[in-house]
Amino acid sequence: MSISTRASGRGPKIVVMGAGSMFFGRQAIAKTVTSEVLRTGTLALVDTDAPTLEKMTALAHRAVEAAGAPTTIQSSTDRRDVLAGADFVVLTFADRGIHFRGVDVEVSARHGVRMCSGDTIGPGGVFRTLREAHHVLAVAHDVEELCPDAWVINYINPSAALGILLMRHAPRVKSFALCDGHHEPRFRRGLLRDAGLLAPEEENPALEEAVDLAEGGVNHFTWLVRLRHEGVDYMPKLLAQNTERAAEDTDAGAHAKSRFNRRYRHELFEIFGACPTTISHTKEYVPYYQGHSASGGGLEPVALFDAPARAEQRAEVYREIDSYLARGKPMAEFLEKTPADHATDIIESMWGGLGKRFYVNTANRGAVTNMAPDAFLELRCDLDMDGPRPLPFGEMPCGVRGLSRQVLDTHELAVEAAVHCDRALLRRAMLTDPIVNSVADADAIIAELLEAERDALPAGWFGRGEGDVTG
Repeated sequence: MSISTRASGRGPKIVVMGAGSMFFGRQAIAKTVTSEVLRTGTLALVDTDAPTLEKMTALAHRAVEAAGAPTTIQSSTDRRDVLAGADFVVLTFADRGIHFRGVDVEVSARHGVRMCSGDTIGPGGVFRTLREAHHVLAVAHDVEELCPDAWVINYINPSAALGILLMRHAPRVKSFALCDGHHEPRFRRGLLRDAGLLAPEEENPALEEAVDLAEGGVNHFTWLVRLRHEGVDYMPKLLAQNTERAAEDTDAGAHAKSRFNRRYRHELFEIFGACPTTISHTKEYVPYYQGHSASGGGLEPVALFDAPARAEQRAEVYREIDSYLARGKPMAEFLEKTPADHATDIIESMWGGLGKRFYVNTANRGAVTNMAPDAFLELRCDLDMDGPRPLPFGEMPCGVRGLSRQVLDTHELAVEAAVHCDRALLRRAMLTDPIVNSVADADAIIAELLEAERDALPAGWFGRGEGDVTG
C-alpha cells in the first residue's frame, strides 16, 4: 500500500504482543487514543500474564474514556484471538526478561565477561536470542496465516539479531526492527544542539533536514561519522565538547548503563574519529572495558547490570498504573505526561502518509556503500506503507566498519544457532562475540546458561524433539 490510507476514515488495527512491557504498553495506549490518525482504529493488547493483561486493558479503557476517543480496545492471552485484520503487530515481549538478564550477567561475570545491559551483545545477547527466537518465529507464522498484509515491528532486544531472524527465516512477512534510542525528531535535535547549530530549546525543522549528517550502524553500536552545515565540519566542535564533558564526569554513583558514559564516549570518539551515539550500550560492545588490562591503566571496567534495581523500576511503573486505575491520579495527567513512543509514532506516520523520517533497523540496501546490501543496520529511513527505505549514508569509517562486521557476525551466528538448536553454531557465535576472550570461559558460560535457562529454551537444545524451531 503506497498511498495514504487515512482517506478511508479508519484507523489501523495495532496488535501489541507483550502489552505489559514497562517501556511500551503505557506509551502505546496514550499515543493511540490521542492521535488523530490512530484513535479511530483498534488497539489489541496481548500478554500471556493474565493479571498484567487485565490491568493494562483496564488502563486502556480508562484512557479511551478520558480522551473521548472512538478507539476499539481488544485483549487476549492468546494472540490468535486478535491477529485477524491486523495492520501492525508490535513485538515487545520477553520471557522473564529481567530475571534471565540477571542470570546471564552473573554467570558471565564469574567467567570474566562483564555486561552493563546484558541483552544485546556478549553471552547475554546470544542467550536472549536463543530464548526469544522461537517465540518470534511462532508469531511470524501466525501473522502469515491470519494477517499476511500486516507489518511486524520487532521491538525486542537484541533488536538487530531478531530483525535478522525475521528477514531470513520469515521472508514473506513484512518486517523491520526498532530501538527507542534514536527517536526522531528528539535525537537529531539533540545532536545539533550539542554541535551549537541549535540553541538548547530551539527547534528548526528546515535546518534539521538541511545538515549533512551521517549516523548509523548496528543497533546499540551506532556512530555519528559526519556532521556538516554550509561547508563547516562540526565534528571537531563535538569532540571538544566531549572532551570538556568527560573531564567533568563524576557519575561514580550512577547505575551501570550511565556510569562514566562521558569518559567512555570521549575515548572512543578520539580513537575512531566517530562519535558513539548509544554509549550506554556501545561501551559493552568493545573489549577495552572488560578489566583485562595488563598495565592496570585506562578506564574502569563496565559496571554490571543490576537486575534487582530494574525489577524495582518495573514495580514502580505498575504502582503508578495502579494509582491511575484507583483514580488516585487523574487520567488527564496520564495522557499528558506519558512520553511519545517510537513505534506508534512510526505507525502514525506510515498509516497517515505523514512523510516523516525515522531511524529503523533494516537491510542496508546500499545506503552504507562499503557494507553488504543485506547488512542489518540502524539507519535513517523514508518510511510509508511500502516499508523503510534507508537514506544515503556514504562509507562507514575503517575501524568502526570492522567492529560492526564482527557484531553482525555474532548476531547472525546466534540466529542460526537459535533456529537450528545447534551447539556448534552456539559455540562459534560465543567465540565470535567481541567481548568473549577465552575458549574455556566461553564453554563454561554456555554449559551453565543452558542448564540455568533450560525451561526457557526449546527442547531441541537438550536432545528432545527435532532440534529445529523453523517448522
